[in-house]
Formats: sequence, structure tokens, C-alpha cells
Amino acid sequence: MFNLRTVLFAFVLLALLLLLGRYLKHQIQWFQRLYLPASIVAGALALLLGPEALGAIATAIAGPDSLLAGGLFAEDIRAVWAQAPGVFINVVFAALFLGETIPAPREIWRKAAPQVVFGQTLAWGQYVVGCLATLLILIPLFNVNPISAALIEIGFEGGHGTAGGMADTLVELGFPDGADLALGLATVGIVSGIICGTALADWGRRKGHVDAVARQVVEPSEIPDLNVVSETAEVRQERARLLRNLLIDPLSINFAIVGLAIAIGWLILEALQWVESVTWGGEGGFTLFEYVPLFPLALIGGIITQAILNRLGLGALVIRPMVQNIAGVALDVVVVAAIATISLSVIGSNLSVFLILSIVGILWNVLIFLWWAPRIFPSYWFEKGIGDMGQSMGVTATGILLLRMVDPDNSTGAFEGFAYKQLFFEPIVGGGLFTAAAPALIVRLGLLPMLGITGGLLIFWLAVGYLLIQQERRHPTASSV
Repeated sequence: MFNLRTVLFAFVLLALLLLLGRYLKHQIQWFQRLYLPASIVAGALALLLGPEALGAIATAIAGPDSLLAGGLFAEDIRAVWAQAPGVFINVVFAALFLGETIPAPREIWRKAAPQVVFGQTLAWGQYVVGCLATLLILIPLFNVNPISAALIEIGFEGGHGTAGGMADTLVELGFPDGADLALGLATVGIVSGIICGTALADWGRRKGHVDAVARQVVEPSEIPDLNVVSETAEVRQERARLLRNLLIDPLSINFAIVGLAIAIGWLILEALQWVESVTWGGEGGFTLFEYVPLFPLALIGGIITQAILNRLGLGALVIRPMVQNIAGVALDVVVVAAIATISLSVIGSNLSVFLILSIVGILWNVLIFLWWAPRIFPSYWFEKGIGDMGQSMGVTATGILLLRMVDPDNSTGAFEGFAYKQLFFEPIVGGGLFTAAAPALIVRLGLLPMLGITGGLLIFWLAVGYLLIQQERRHPTASSV
């Protein structure tokens, strides 16, 4: 147990590690070339200074009673860090769609149908190749936990935030090593995503696959934000009217709105768990929602909160850049704390499993980009596909970075399709409801039924893609001319 003073110092240390991570990123060219976020650098630094690296070295040299046997950080500080990812990831997902203008589903589909199909194909395929690798290689050779089949999607498509947020669920399901493996895969994913994406961007330029308008591949100075619609003067005027005579800081209002989104998500989850307990889940029945963490429901809560505010005429109170800053701070906490508490010994004892999942995940993402993107996108296939490939190997920011490398001025319109796709994507996979439920589904149903479900969904999205291809051939759009 720890007190509030311990929590304070734990987050002070996290803040100092972030500053040091930012300094190291500024000083070391290799970090800049990989576009590693300062939070990943800080988390890796905390890991090296903890009991798994510095502590192990000190123990080997001076014995278990040496001053640095436990690393630089006290055990209660690390206990706070270990619990932080599962808490702060709710803030990240609750803020995901707050302040966003969400068009009608028909309008989103019209603008981003191929992008939705391509992104869904990448995601469901990660489950399929994970299930196949686990069934054919990992279980026969290493007798691994079947939940390993879900780790590629959790680590690659979900990223560090999702992997850290899923830790408690994996422990409850009897797979405590899964959280460390997922975080390791997330690190491999973001590094390999940058390396493979940069190499592919250069290859695409040389082969003429990059549009002539944006033929020169550039490297952005930093990862841009995913903003599609800029705030209008009318929205700012409406906000000023709503805030007039309110003795409260706008940051406090937006923080409270994020809290409301989390509360609505919690109520939804509690309701689902109650319904499950009195129906199909009663007396040893099939249970699922008791293992689903809060954060995917917090995302749904954010969408509901925004809809309620809009209906009440209070939507202008949400300041999108401020909400993004709140989420950004929370994500930094998640990433630093999650990486800092990785067990290197667990990854080391499962190294073969870790390497096989890493290789399978990378190969799937790169090969499906080279095969499926030229077919599903009627125009600018390289620009529209590489953003999704980057997201499927790291995080959304990785996809945006690669997209900006090949289309810095958004001359192909790929950025809008990539952004609108998230509305069909994030609530389901990449940290959405299915991502959260997948480990429990494997435990409850088994690996073969899980392969059947995800394989069926993969075939479904491939079929939808071929329908779009046939429709485009019969009625070419102006963008494909």
C-alpha cells in the first residue's frame, strides 16, 4: 500500500524522467531519426535504472544487499507506476472523440470506405496470423498461453497505451507475462514501423508509386496532429458566451467533461456486467464483460458526452486542443510507467515467443500493404495505404508521420480518409471493444473458435473490398482519373 505523498513523488519522478527523455531525444540523433516519443525514451531510461537492469547488475557485482540492488527507485514508487497505466488509459480513450465533429456514418463511409476496409483488414489479419502462429508454432514448441494469439493486435495495433491498460485483464485471465510481452511488442512495432515505413517511402519514390506532386519524400520535423476540421470563429464566440460570468477555468471544465465521459463509460460497463450476471453469465455461464477493462467503454462515453453537450447547446465548451493536451499528459504517464515496469526477465524467458510474434506481425503488415493497398485504393494507393500500415505497427501518430513523409501538403486527400477511418476503427479494434474482449474470448471459447471469428471477419472485409473494387471499375470516381 502507498499514501498520497508517495503518489505525488512517483509522478514528480515521472515528470523529471520525461524532461530527461526529451533532452536525450534532442541530443541523440538516432532517437530523432526513429521519431521516438520522449515518453518512450523516458520509459526506457526508467527501466534501465530500475531493478531489472541497474539493480540486476548491482546485485551481480555487490550482492543482493548492495545499495543499488533495487535500482534507483523505491518499491512503493514502482508500485504506483505499475497501477498508473490501467488508470490513465481511461483518460486517453475518453478524450479521443471529445470536441470532434462526427459526421453521419453514411457520409464517413462515402469519404473513407477503402480506408476503412484496408484498416480493418490489417487489424483482423493480425488476429488471424497471431492465432495461426500460436496454434502451429508457439503451443507445439513452447506450450504458451493461448492468449498469446491476441498480443500482436494488442501491442502493434493498440500500442503502449492499450498494452499497459490491458495488464490487469491479462493477470486476471492467468497470463501475467502477457502484459510485458505486449509492451515489448508495442516497442518493436513503433520502431519497426518507422524503419519499414521510411524504407518503403524511399522505395515508393524511386519506383514512381508516390504521386508526382509529392514525389519528394520529406521528413517532418515532428509528428503532426490528427486534425481535420479547424475551429471556426462562430464556435469561439459561442464558447466565450457560455464561459461569461463562470468563475471556473476552461481547463477545469474540459477536465470535468473528460471525467463525465469516463463516468458514463463506467455506468455502461456496470450495466453490461449486471445484465450478463443475471442472464447468460449466471451460475457458471459464459462471462465476458467482467474481464473487459473500462477504457473502451470510456471511448463510447466520450462520444455520448459530446452528443449530449451538442444537444444541450454546450458543445462549444469542449476545447479540442485542450482535451488533446489532457489526453497527451495521460498518455505520457501511461507509456513511461508501463515501460518502466516491464519485466525484462519475463521477455528473456519468452524470447523465442517474443521474436516469432514480432516477425509474424511485421511481415503481415508490410506484405498486406504491398499486396492489398494497390488493389483497394483506386488512386494514390501508396499514400493512402502507408498511413494505415504505420498505425497498424505503432500508433496513430506513426501513421500520420509516414503519411506526411510522402504527402506533406495533403495533395492526395489521403489525410482526410485516414482521419475519418478512425471513427469506424477505434471503437472496435486498436484498443476498442474487441481488443479489450479478445483475451477473454480466447479463454472462454478457445483458440480455434477465435480463429474462426477473426478469420471470418477478415474474409468479410476482403469481400467488401472486392465489391468496392468492382464498383469502382464500373463507375470510376473523379479521384481515380
